[in-house]
Amino acid sequence: MPVAITTPGYRYCHKLNHGLSASISALSTAKKPMVTTASSSGTTSNAGAFTTIKETVTFEKEIKKSKFIAIAGPISNEQSAHSFLNQVKDPRATHNCWAYKVGDQYRSNDDGEPSGTAGKPIHSAIVSSGLDRIMVVVIRYFGGIKLGTGGLVRAYGGVASECLRNAPTCLVKSKVPMGVEVPFDLLGVLYHQLQSFEAEDIKQDYDTGKDGTTMVSFKVEFDRAEKLEEAIKANCSRELVFYKH
Repeated sequence: MPVAITTPGYRYCHKLNHGLSASISALSTAKKPMVTTASSSGTTSNAGAFTTIKETVTFEKEIKKSKFIAIAGPISNEQSAHSFLNQVKDPRATHNCWAYKVGDQYRSNDDGEPSGTAGKPIHSAIVSSGLDRIMVVVIRYFGGIKLGTGGLVRAYGGVASECLRNAPTCLVKSKVPMGVEVPFDLLGVLYHQLQSFEAEDIKQDYDTGKDGTTMVSFKVEFDRAEKLEEAIKANCSRELVFYKH
């Protein structure tokens, strides 16, 4: 029977790196050239919010005497995908096929299976799930019975889909870097508002501001930035200069 296993210890949802390396190098572990495709939508997912999985999840199924083990985990970029693959792959297995998606960038690899029968259906499962910043590795131990092209597509895509279906998820919101020049006597008011809006990475620079002022930089969730700015202005009752990056 299919088995779903949740493996703790691979937490990721607290802080995520939203950048994807512009230069993508080949993973040395691949047996065949990988498939690299860019999204045609032209959009970027570096802003806004996305849903990913909280931790590594495993799903196992036997199909015609071949054992398929799908392992899904959260990633942030190509480097973390490389690390995840090295962490979960099994050199003793017949195939270690995979795909990952980070925003509009995605890659897949058939690892010796007929072209398009493993990596592509794994990637399709990721897209269908609506999840982002994830990688799925499907390990196959050949059982002696060939599945054929259609059978392979269904097997790899199927176990990948089941694995993601059982994965615990979380919503991650992008953080907007901001800064404000504020007089010393209003720092208490400012910090109260930053705390109320759960701002992060708060830093104070006494050298940047004018006399009697200091520059305070911080990050806040993208959908709260405008309201935070309004709240600070309303409570400080002075004309303040805000900076957004």
